[in-house]
Amino acid sequence: MVSTEVRIGQYSYSVLIGSRLLETIGDAIKRKLPPSRCAIISDTNVAPRFANRIQKSLTSTGFEPTLITVPAGEKSKTLEQAGAICQQMLEAGLDRQSLVIGLGGGVIGDLSGFVAAIFQRGIPHVQVPTTLLAMVDSSIGGKTGVNARAGKNLIGAIHQPALVIDDIEILKTLPSRELSQGFAEIIKHGIIAGAEMFRQLEDLDLNNVDFAQLIRRNVEIKARIIANDERDRGGERALLNFGHTVGHGIERATDYEGISHGEAVSLGMIAACDVSINKAGLSQKERDTIIDLLRKFGLPTKLPTDFPRQKIFDALKFDKKFEGGQIRFVVTPKIGSVRLSRDVTMEDIRKAVDEL
Repeated sequence: MVSTEVRIGQYSYSVLIGSRLLETIGDAIKRKLPPSRCAIISDTNVAPRFANRIQKSLTSTGFEPTLITVPAGEKSKTLEQAGAICQQMLEAGLDRQSLVIGLGGGVIGDLSGFVAAIFQRGIPHVQVPTTLLAMVDSSIGGKTGVNARAGKNLIGAIHQPALVIDDIEILKTLPSRELSQGFAEIIKHGIIAGAEMFRQLEDLDLNNVDFAQLIRRNVEIKARIIANDERDRGGERALLNFGHTVGHGIERATDYEGISHGEAVSLGMIAACDVSINKAGLSQKERDTIIDLLRKFGLPTKLPTDFPRQKIFDALKFDKKFEGGQIRFVVTPKIGSVRLSRDVTMEDIRKAVDEL
């Protein structure tokens, strides 16, 4: 097992990375939190496969778990769903001494974290991500939330997890498209702060990936960026949004169906690279290198010809990265470095989307 410590502001928590960790999850949590009633929040895809193992381990170590399952997919990230979960937790006897375990991908991590943040004004949250994307990105940093009709994650809270448990055996059960989603965020981390890792990805043998070390490296990159900007006030944490302005717009344009988050981020990063050529001096060669790496991991580099592009721009005005009507757009002058730009116009973004 690999363990790394995340320190963000006044908070510190461990990320445990290894094989067959689900079977001993009760012991791992008990070392951090006293046994109590707890809610396992999962979805209809993940719960049938993994929840029983977690329930057995928790029960054997003195916890009293209640499994709460929601429909799989982005459409479960709503205030209504969060309220229904809280009601089920109350009916199961959970109180301020209880805890929430999020078992699933990024949607479940966001939803369960938000529930933990608002239930009884805040109880501990344990992240058990079941996708590569969630392990390297969304389970770290404490951003939780649900969607509004206007866009993604517009209602939420910062609520750091008490513990993150990454069982890499789960990755063996994922289809290749799901693994590719995670590599979109890994490539993003390479572009913004890990030039050496980016080069290693270029040479990576896809049949021989050391996932434990790769996940640890990405956790460290993300934790370092947000260490002094937990609430995204100083601008440093916003650098993690490279590719996400257009990416979130693409997701919203499809009503979160057909194009996954990682695929949308892949396309968003290409758009950000095209903007960066004009606004940050990114070379055409490095832009092409990024596209080649995205293709290597099976990620899309072009939108369908009939894609409703105007809906992307309709969604952008609700993006959290716009402040006072001004665009804060993350650009890259070279692989391994990014910065926030306030010089990017909507026309710049429109031209980049047209190129997709």
